[in-house]
Amino acid sequence: MSKSSVRNPQRARRYKHSPPGTAPGAINVPDDALKPHICSFIYNLDDFTETELFSISEIRAQLASFPDKVHWIDIKGFGDKHFLEQLADCFGIHRLQMEDVVNVYQRPKVEDYKDHIFLISRVMREKDSQLINDQLSLFIGKNFVISLQDKYEDLLDPVRDRIRHGKGFVRKYGSDYLGYALMDVVLDNYYPILEQLGERLDELQDDLIVNPSRDALNRVLQIKRELIVLRRSIWSERDKINDILRSAFPHVTETTKVFLRDSYDHCIQILDLVESYKEVTASLMDVYHSSVSNRLNQVMKVLTIISTIFIPLTFIVGLYGMNFAHLNPKTGDPLPLNMPELYSPYGYLSVCIAMVIIVIGQIYFFYKKGWLTKG
Repeated sequence: MSKSSVRNPQRARRYKHSPPGTAPGAINVPDDALKPHICSFIYNLDDFTETELFSISEIRAQLASFPDKVHWIDIKGFGDKHFLEQLADCFGIHRLQMEDVVNVYQRPKVEDYKDHIFLISRVMREKDSQLINDQLSLFIGKNFVISLQDKYEDLLDPVRDRIRHGKGFVRKYGSDYLGYALMDVVLDNYYPILEQLGERLDELQDDLIVNPSRDALNRVLQIKRELIVLRRSIWSERDKINDILRSAFPHVTETTKVFLRDSYDHCIQILDLVESYKEVTASLMDVYHSSVSNRLNQVMKVLTIISTIFIPLTFIVGLYGMNFAHLNPKTGDPLPLNMPELYSPYGYLSVCIAMVIIVIGQIYFFYKKGWLTKG
């Protein structure tokens, strides 16, 4: 497999946007969008009804039949442009807001518009060790909440179970509390993601110390990218909640704002965790570079010791490799200063013993200096 064919899953995903020059408010449904699946929860403190719907007319009929109950219209899938347009007309949703719903990479925000408020949250979840970044769009009115997502799978089952079994305050309070509950369950899912990231960082720290491989560095960089995505999302989520707390939205009661303050505190905690993990990733990258440098230093130390040992040996064998003559070729007289060891019966053995002694002496010297240890 060629190097160019191996791609990072984090980089492979790209979000589709409307072509340049598209008219504002245009609802451009992607070709691979899922067919809308509509589920309705109608409830008050005493009872609830869960129904699967198939058309806007059924939604209108339910709103007219139960005006005193809270209606949660849960929509998954954007594969029907005509349905989305009818939905916008039915609830007075501005086309710019519906455009933000369909273009599923919007930052968390809140907008006040006539008879409803429009909110966007980023839904984070782990799948196959990859961070999935989806969008949850909410419209909160006097007696209704509309939730829209582009995928069938989501994280909202805890809220559905609380409605079905009458747990908590969701059936006691109005639609604004339901909107809070949906945003809160999305926010709570950040904690297990960060917990998993923390465990992965702990494992990587041990790996980088023992075996500073390139694969471990790539995993650190992947976690760093995920933390950047989480930070960007939770920062905007905190600003959104703060905007709701400080502004006078007619559909958000003071009772619900008390719970939203708790969500704001959760945002601060998550931000602190993200920032601390970012510092850990930076330190792990330093650990990698330090470990690689230490390994390089160990290799260089071994090579230097080997070279140092062979320097005197190379000098000796080079000296005796000059092969000067022992006799004068003209007169035949001996030349006593021209390497008499070459003609000694024990010359070769003496030189070998001398070289062994030199090597042993050098190794002992290096050991006493501590240069042969791993530290």
